[in-house]
Amino acid sequence: MLFFTSHSYNFLGDNMLERMNHYLNDEEFRFTYFEDKIHITNYKRIIVLEDNYISFQSNQKTIIITGNNLLLKRLLDKEMLITGTILKIEVKND
Repeated sequence: MLFFTSHSYNFLGDNMLERMNHYLNDEEFRFTYFEDKIHITNYKRIIVLEDNYISFQSNQKTIIITGNNLLLKRLLDKEMLITGTILKIEVKND
């Protein structure tokens, strides 16, 4: 909520604004596993993309996903969504 006074303004929810800024400018690599899909953000590059094997790189790790019918459902600049039957996720230090 925004209140204007004669000399300045108060923004209730500065913490919310900081959280939005952190979310929008977040560059930390992360992946989230759900049943039959995995959401990846801030990856560096895709190494191998096959229907039973996908590997990609973050800044310091290589991630290998094995499964069946793996499909790159969404691909954006720093984000991807992989669906299919995920059998194994490996994280290797580079």
